[in-house]
Amino acid sequence: MERTSTPCGDERTQRHTRQLLRRVGDTWSLVLVSQLVGGPMRFTELLRAVDGISHRMLTQTLRSLERDGLVSRTAYPETPPRVEYALTPLGQTFLGSLTGLVVWGEDTQAEVEEHRSRFDADRH
Repeated sequence: MERTSTPCGDERTQRHTRQLLRRVGDTWSLVLVSQLVGGPMRFTELLRAVDGISHRMLTQTLRSLERDGLVSRTAYPETPPRVEYALTPLGQTFLGSLTGLVVWGEDTQAEVEEHRSRFDADRH
């Protein structure tokens, strides 16, 4: 039997999509991307702007976003050293998809909560 393509694409595409969803679906990536919408920010600015993130977690998340090509890191040869983080063109394209997801979430929030309540009530 021949396998047909799903809305998520073939196996390779699905694997890639899962990896990206894991990245952007973690606790801090979306928060950091949304902070960078307004333009480049320094590490300490991000640390102050994002409530609850630790120095270590900010470092790890920025490195992961940089590795995936969503964020760029620019180090300036100054004293004291200055490093800025910014969305890349790829990161900017991600914002369009993110906006669609946020709108969908807002539009369906009440319906999803209703389904959850019914599901939970049926389980008790």
